[in-house]
This record gives sequence, C-alpha cells and structure tokens, in this order.
Amino acid sequence: MAFLGHGIDTVYPAQNRELAEAISRNGALVSEFPLGTPPMKELFPQRNRLISGASLGTLVVEAARRSGSLITARLAGEQGRESFAIPGSIHNAMARGCHRLIRDGAKLVESADDILGELGPLVGHVLQNAIATDNLPIQQKPRDAEYVKLLENLGHDPISVDQLVERSGLTIGQVSSMLLILELDGTVEKLSGGRYILMS
Repeated sequence: MAFLGHGIDTVYPAQNRELAEAISRNGALVSEFPLGTPPMKELFPQRNRLISGASLGTLVVEAARRSGSLITARLAGEQGRESFAIPGSIHNAMARGCHRLIRDGAKLVESADDILGELGPLVGHVLQNAIATDNLPIQQKPRDAEYVKLLENLGHDPISVDQLVERSGLTIGQVSSMLLILELDGTVEKLSGGRYILMS
C-alpha cells in the first residue's frame, strides 16, 4: 500500500510512475485528498497518520533530528502502535533521529526477528508463516523476478544504490525497498556511504 500526500490522480515524484502502476495492480494507492489536489509540503505530515494507523508498527530506517519519519513514529505512539528504529553511526546525521527514538523507548532493530518477536503476539498464526519462511536458508526463500535481478548485481564488493539501479534496470524506489527487506533478513549488509554487500 502507498499513502499519497496529494490526489490519487497524480504521481509524485513523476519518476515513480512505474512503481505506482505496480502498486495499483498488486496492492492499493490510498489518498484522503480530492482528485486534482497537488503535492504540497504540508499535506505529507497529515498523510503520515494514515501510514502509522494502518500498520501494526512503524520502522524508522534513517531520520534526521527533524523529519517526517519522526512525525510518523510519534503518531504511531499516539495511536497505540509499536515503534522500531535501526541504529547507525554516531557520525551520521541521518541516524540521530533513530537514536532519539530508541532513547525514547522505540525498539532497537538489528534483524527482522526483532520485529517479528515484538509483533508476533499481535497477529498470532498469521505471522508464523512469515517466521517459517524467514528461517529458511537464503537460497530456499522464494524470490520474484525483480529480486533475482537485484541479487545478480550484488556481490562481496561494495556497491551503491545508484550503481544497482543502473545495472539492474530497476527503479530507485524498487531497489531501495528491496534492499531494506534484504538487509532485515540478513541477505545483504549496508556499509558506510550507502553501499551494500551480499552476505552469503
């Protein structure tokens, strides 16, 4: 699901059109704003409460001290949802928001198991299939064509997101979201400078 900070008849940014079409075919594009509403800065924080409200928990991967991600995490707490954060280097300005969330009680996340363990009691048997799949050896996990294409371009030499986009032919949105999932399940590791390596 993608929650929009504008009318559902608009794609923003424009280069996300392919991603928006894929989501509309296989999921849902959601907006509370009327058709024709243009993207405006003040609408995105308002939109964030829908993101947190529709979720069992909010995971913040990177956030500066003042960011929309922190607004979403705050809203999640107000709505009784769980908050999670991935720590980073103390020298990385984009990790400071995550460190603040952890100090304020968000659960520190190093792997998908940290999230599954926290949310498991909330969803019962529904999550057991996800846990079972997550515990499979990496080579036995089902991967769709986009993941296969991305993994073919990952190795033990560090590579940037921009390089992966160029080599795989995938959009930056696809690459970023897939890398997050692969990082959480231990398939890839994120290094300094936004580079990634394959773990096995």
